Amino acid sequence: MTASHDHDHDDAHTGPIKTPKQLAWAVLFAFVVPVIVIILLANYVSTDTKPAAGTGALEAQAVASRIAPVAHVEVKDVNDAAAMKTGEQVFQAQCSACHATGMAGAPKFGDAAAWGPRIKSGFDALVHSALTGKGNMGPQGGGDFSDFEVARAVVYMANHGGAKFDEPKMPAPAASAAN
Repeated sequence: MTASHDHDHDDAHTGPIKTPKQLAWAVLFAFVVPVIVIILLANYVSTDTKPAAGTGALEAQAVASRIAPVAHVEVKDVNDAAAMKTGEQVFQAQCSACHATGMAGAPKFGDAAAWGPRIKSGFDALVHSALTGKGNMGPQGGGDFSDFEVARAVVYMANHGGAKFDEPKMPAPAASAAN
């Protein structure tokens, strides 16, 4: 029994490498393969799309667009009649999203029955509702138009709903400050 006991004892302490050829393969995979993997990873990381000399990424315009502020200020001349939108243009740009389909309870464009009670409240009340919001409609319907342009859109929509409102007059220019 001692012979079989010794044989089991020797097998427990031997490894998977039994020949010199297996040792050579183990060394190859243990050292060469990780080195190749490291080289490939380093190459992948360093060749990412980074701007380099000779590319358009470093041009003045490209740099300026990347460092531009998030917001900007646009000053409009409210006395420039040519720059003002017509009621139809404001309606198409902003109001038609809800008023063309009647979405969220908005009176549909051209529906005299829906516009009747609103028209009876008067032009000023309609403009006030359009500017400050009412029900599901936010102020100016979420647009960015002058009060004059919104008033034009109100006249356009109300007149197609049966009203006979006159086109609002262009606001008078603000008086210059005295020197």
